[in-house]
Amino acid sequence: MRNGSKDKRAIIGKKGEECVAQWLKQNGYVILARNYRVRSGEIDLIAQKNEVISFVEVKYRTNHYFSLSEVVTKKKQEKIARSARFFIAEHANLLLSYRFDVALIEGENAIVYLENAFSMEQYAW
Repeated sequence: MRNGSKDKRAIIGKKGEECVAQWLKQNGYVILARNYRVRSGEIDLIAQKNEVISFVEVKYRTNHYFSLSEVVTKKKQEKIARSARFFIAEHANLLLSYRFDVALIEGENAIVYLENAFSMEQYAW
């Protein structure tokens, strides 16, 4: 991949994450972390609404004719789940429920938000 193409994707990705963060705030969420990184992976956004913490994967897609499994692969889900475990351990004082959401950005800032897009239980602790 050429550097220009990679840079453009990074800029689009950051713009998408900001768009989703604003959407979350407008819908009553508090952003706890952005681009949370640990050795096992990264979580784009971590947000809280009421008693639920959402680990949010943000994806920009140009074609809505493919399935969620093609957007967030099982391998990616596992990395997010492993990373979430670190966040949960670091914030043991937050005795809340957790879920994994996916925010798909289609076209110009049209967001499709999928709550409980996948489950952590399918990945061994």
